[in-house]
Amino acid sequence: MANKRETHCNNQVDTFAEALATARQMQQNWLTYGVNFVNFYVEDVDGDWLETWGHDEILGNSQLDTIKEFLVSNDTVAVKVRQHLGERSLFDFAVNLEELWRISEPNDRLSAVRNLFAGEGNSIDTDDIRLLDLANTLVVKLAEIL
Repeated sequence: MANKRETHCNNQVDTFAEALATARQMQQNWLTYGVNFVNFYVEDVDGDWLETWGHDEILGNSQLDTIKEFLVSNDTVAVKVRQHLGERSLFDFAVNLEELWRISEPNDRLSAVRNLFAGEGNSIDTDDIRLLDLANTLVVKLAEIL
């Protein structure tokens, strides 16, 4: 038992030593080459990777596509959602809906949709039955199509 523990500790020490050596080499490259040291560690440093960061997740997402198609449809719930949103971005609303759809607990998901309807910085008026009904209806509708 003690031999296994000692071997495990040696592996951790070796791993730490490798990481430390790598960090020291990176620091030395930084001191030697300045900001250009990034060229050693990033393959396409001059490309548009920063501008397109995250686009793969958005563009290749079938669940987001389904939500967007629903929101622009003539479905009565979709029409009410668009009316409620007014000038707010429908695309941003769809992206936020897709993100919060990952919440597994139905009550938490419903609360998140209510907060999304309220918008940033706004509080939810719990007396606004229409908003609460719209959020509930939207959650039910999305559960059907997703």
